[in-house]
Amino acid sequence: MRKIAIGGIAAVLLAAAVGAVYLTFFHSWADKSKPIVFVPKTVDGRIDFWQVLGQGVYLAAKEFGEEVQTVGAIAESDIEGQIALLEKAIAERPKAIVLAASDYNLTVPIATKIRDAGIPLITVDSGLNGGISRSFIATDNYKAGRQAGEAMANLATRDEPIAVVSFMKGSKTAMERESGVRDRMKEAGMSAVDETTYYSESSVEKAYEIVKQLLLDKPDLRGLVCLNEMTTVGAARAVKELGFDGRLKMVGFDSSTEEIAYLEEGVIQAIVVQKPFNMGYLAIRAAVDVTRGRKVEPLIDTGSELITKENMYTKENQKLLFPFDAQ
Repeated sequence: MRKIAIGGIAAVLLAAAVGAVYLTFFHSWADKSKPIVFVPKTVDGRIDFWQVLGQGVYLAAKEFGEEVQTVGAIAESDIEGQIALLEKAIAERPKAIVLAASDYNLTVPIATKIRDAGIPLITVDSGLNGGISRSFIATDNYKAGRQAGEAMANLATRDEPIAVVSFMKGSKTAMERESGVRDRMKEAGMSAVDETTYYSESSVEKAYEIVKQLLLDKPDLRGLVCLNEMTTVGAARAVKELGFDGRLKMVGFDSSTEEIAYLEEGVIQAIVVQKPFNMGYLAIRAAVDVTRGRKVEPLIDTGSELITKENMYTKENQKLLFPFDAQ
């Protein structure tokens, strides 16, 4: 019924070595031009979201005839590591920098330094306080959060206990998604939403431990909203292992192969799916446009869709769930 293009994934598989890594997606103009440097939140090759976004980066680099080098830390929580890599990138004076900021505020000083050095800065997926970049390409995360909140409002009754598990404290993406989730559930009159926000630090293992303990401490919990791929996967593992699937409703984000399997099994009832391939492609296109003197839009919303077991097999949703097959 569905297939996974292993060859496509392998083509953009990001390194999973501990510490910072340095990759080159496309290298046709290495002796003719400085590269565009792409700095994602993480280069952990186990995370489907960044693999798909990297595929978009790769295709745009090839299409526009640019060299794109990717520099990143293995852990999304390694904010200091990301900043150190940006310092190094500034010293090498690339043509442009495309950044997915790990922290909304802490990354601002180095982003300001990039701008002051005269290096065009494009942000993708996660923005910066103050709108420093020339263009920001991302999901409208508040709207996506509202989609998740709407899904939970349709799955649980108003007085059933609900918990929200986020990923990185200080991430603008996380803050906007959580605001959207909570605002929509509040509008729906859901009165038993846990005011505590739990943070997985974008770790599957930590999300698993957090949710396992939550279920042991609060066995009456009836709803769980998880705000990114790793959090959703770890939480789903705990829900299934403890036998809460079927009586606890889950809404997650992103569309890794594990998440899709949990959706098919009924462990997860809905996922908000972004369009990371488009993000990667459009971010490089914006960087190219800036370096070639063209006007770019300050904000580009790449959109998101709510996927359920009932609608996951439509042609359009299959393209979203299996983007490698669609390329």
